[in-house]
Amino acid sequence: MGHLDHATFGWLTPVLSYAMACIGAALGLRCTVRALAASGRSRRNWLITAASALGTGIWTMHFVAMLGFGVTGTEIRYNVPLTILSLLVAVAVVGAGVFAVGYGRDRGRALALGGLTTGLGVASMHYLGMAALRLHGDVRYDPVLVGLSVVIAVVAATAALWAGINIKSPLAVAVASMVMGGAVSSMHYTGMLAVSVRVDPSQAVLPGATTMQFIFPLAVGLGSYLFLTSAFVALSPTTGERDASVSAQRPIEDPARR
Repeated sequence: MGHLDHATFGWLTPVLSYAMACIGAALGLRCTVRALAASGRSRRNWLITAASALGTGIWTMHFVAMLGFGVTGTEIRYNVPLTILSLLVAVAVVGAGVFAVGYGRDRGRALALGGLTTGLGVASMHYLGMAALRLHGDVRYDPVLVGLSVVIAVVAATAALWAGINIKSPLAVAVASMVMGGAVSSMHYTGMLAVSVRVDPSQAVLPGATTMQFIFPLAVGLGSYLFLTSAFVALSPTTGERDASVSAQRPIEDPARR
């Protein structure tokens, strides 16, 4: 059995991955709050932004954490198409959950359906990303820990969507995003504890890309997207601020002219 190291760079990758999860959660929650206060095309656009932020944040969290993953006796590479597919799955399934909440008339049913869908999507993203691993050996999973990681993903997703519906103030969103980031990180590392590797030493060249060739540049690019989108959302006026601005620009009627 190969020895697994989940933090080859020490605390750097766990802390940075947690930060990515928190940023994605905070941005997704703020966009969901904006969406619920809007209507028409504006609501749709905010929900799309929320889905992309949450999905991207969760995916970036996973693969930043994977930068610190190593197995003694073998190098690690990643299948590029499967890795890209895991990102698309994350955004698409999180989007389905966010839209269910954004447009659902029965909030309780929409929350349950959206939380289940999103949680299963997060778990699918994680294990698709793990399926993209290429190493000299066989990867095996503890089914009990896999099941626990899926339960954590569903609970975390449901809690995040509930927060998007019920939490409005920026401070409360910040606290909720830190809790959500911790839940997503817990899901990831629970899933990683389920992993064991039987190494078959070999000199053969592994297919796929190394972390520095593919995962690191993509994670940096998506992290930059999260920061830029966060700045855009922070600077974008809320519906209330926009309405107040329109009211302030309206000419005041002179009572003497009545």
